[in-house]
Amino acid sequence: MNPIAIGISGGSCSGKSTLTDRLLERLGPDKAVILPQDDYFFGLGDAPPGKGGPNFDHPDAVDFDNLCAQLAQLKTGEAINRPLYDFPTHLPKEETEHTAPRPVILVDGILILHHQPMRALLDLKIFVECDAPNRLARRLDRDVRERGRTPDSVNTVFADQVNPMHEKYVEPSKRHADIVVNSQQSGHGFEGDFDVVVDRINSLSP
Repeated sequence: MNPIAIGISGGSCSGKSTLTDRLLERLGPDKAVILPQDDYFFGLGDAPPGKGGPNFDHPDAVDFDNLCAQLAQLKTGEAINRPLYDFPTHLPKEETEHTAPRPVILVDGILILHHQPMRALLDLKIFVECDAPNRLARRLDRDVRERGRTPDSVNTVFADQVNPMHEKYVEPSKRHADIVVNSQQSGHGFEGDFDVVVDRINSLSP
């Protein structure tokens, strides 16, 4: 087995995780596995000097050294024990998740196309477009329902942190993408773009 890595990026709540989940469903768990960037956040207060901090949309919030190392292991056919992140507490969980390699590794994250060493490990790079109002509406729904946030806190973080970091780091990384899809116009269905992505992955995978 020579696993390939597919990077799926885009702004917060752009639809990238929906696309990733749909790809896993189409390819099947025997052929694909998801490696989420979000599980590699440094926890508040336990990051090395110059890393971590309260801005989780900044590249320094992500332990890219560990993410890249574990992706490289999967690509060589080695299993990993990947971290798990607890969003309500903003801390990594004590337990890890044993993750075996699969022919297709789906790497999902807002900053993975910004980080050059990560890009070098990706065999196909996908960017999911969606405008700020739609991303905010989706984030409000998700964070209040799943992560214990209040609407006011979500709006404040989006205005002060999420959108500025999107404009500075995430949106410019689109230029590195091999395929750009739009989840706003397709209503998360991705229409014909989904089949294009699947066909491209199948052309690369063993």
